[in-house]
Amino acid sequence: MDLQLTGKVAIITGASRGIGRAIAERLSQEGMRLVLAARSADRLQEVAAACGPGVRIFPADLREEAAPARLIAFAVEAFGGLDLLVNNAGATKRGDFLRLTEEDWQDGFALKFYSAVRCARAAWPHLAASQGAIVNIVGVGGRTGSAEFAIGGAVNAGVLNLTKVLADRGIREGVRVNAINPGYILTDRLNARLDLHANEKRTSREEAALEVSRGYGLARFGQPGEIATAVAYLASPVASYCQGAILDVDGGQTRTL
Repeated sequence: MDLQLTGKVAIITGASRGIGRAIAERLSQEGMRLVLAARSADRLQEVAAACGPGVRIFPADLREEAAPARLIAFAVEAFGGLDLLVNNAGATKRGDFLRLTEEDWQDGFALKFYSAVRCARAAWPHLAASQGAIVNIVGVGGRTGSAEFAIGGAVNAGVLNLTKVLADRGIREGVRVNAINPGYILTDRLNARLDLHANEKRTSREEAALEVSRGYGLARFGQPGEIATAVAYLASPVASYCQGAILDVDGGQTRTL
């Protein structure tokens, strides 16, 4: 299927590894021109090389208040416009609610929530001009609370509500805004947990993945590329009637309505 993305311009935050890298690779395959943002310049260079021509990198810490606006300006100057913003940056600390510090909470909101707000605000006029789209990569913890995921759950719920708010405005101004909630995806963090489990149980990596996924009530864990495919769909004109949609890509983990 032709997703009609060839030649369009996308910004991807958190693009240096995992889901962000998979999104970059998929969108480059669709012929998009990309600006990749993350803190590690070396890792961004690796991703850019894997994606091929038509890619720029923007090493920055998006927790800094002025960094998102600089990112948007950089993309527009590099490519002359903007068609897609993928807000993917941000990981939050897990742990006991009573042990999480003020700094932990502030850091959790600074990268994932406030950078999404600031990127969307700076990108909006350009997306309105191109009739473009925003796709927020959020997480199932925003829909189902967990005692060990207090910060992440609160941040994710905020980004989901932000998605609905921006989608409401976007109806009038021609900007489509949707969100994806990944479940357990085989990124570096989950792979490290599975390696530890395999060592403790003295079992194979494959058996560890099967055992742990079944413990969560899942048939298997997801692949970063599966999230990237969903992003490509929501970014494209093929999904033009999706507005404010929240897509759970989680293997059935979310069982609530």
